[in-house]
Amino acid sequence: MEWTRSETLALAMHNCTQCHGSGLRLNKRGAPSPCNCVLRTIFRICLDRFVRCITQERHLSRVSLEPHAGRARPSTWGRKDEEYIADFCLISRRVLDEFEHRLFRYHFLLGADWRLCSRRLGIDRGNFFHAVYRIEQKLGRVFRELEPYPLFPLDEYFQGPSRMAPARALTISGRAADPPRHLQFPRPLRKTA
Repeated sequence: MEWTRSETLALAMHNCTQCHGSGLRLNKRGAPSPCNCVLRTIFRICLDRFVRCITQERHLSRVSLEPHAGRARPSTWGRKDEEYIADFCLISRRVLDEFEHRLFRYHFLLGADWRLCSRRLGIDRGNFFHAVYRIEQKLGRVFRELEPYPLFPLDEYFQGPSRMAPARALTISGRAADPPRHLQFPRPLRKTA
């Protein structure tokens, strides 16, 4: 995956001391890579959507039909909110080590503040916040670079990338074809005298 300035510019913090608001900086090899402020922003956007999916009423969840390219299986049904909740939790569990996952559960999923987490995990305040920033950066990168279906951007996750060709009008010998009969407006009835 290649990061571009147009993608990171809107996500970067304007007062960041590393990227100065551009969202990109050069890594050790000289290639552009996203700044940590962009990765943390991606994580926070995904976390906000996770919280919204978790706290909504159960009867508000929708079943959606997702089109796919291919003849064998042109579309599938899915519950995107529940799928997003599961993906968010499972990806976090796979990527984080044991200590980071415990901190992630306590702080992000259960909502414990730094005092409770520090006491429970046996770390001081500074190490707590450094670990939180590392978790946000690590998960932000994974949520964006995940293949084949990343969690971020959210609109592509929930609506799916548009891989279908745009609709075009049919032409027959230089003029536009009539639409199929079931799509035509009904013709008014003629009065017979």
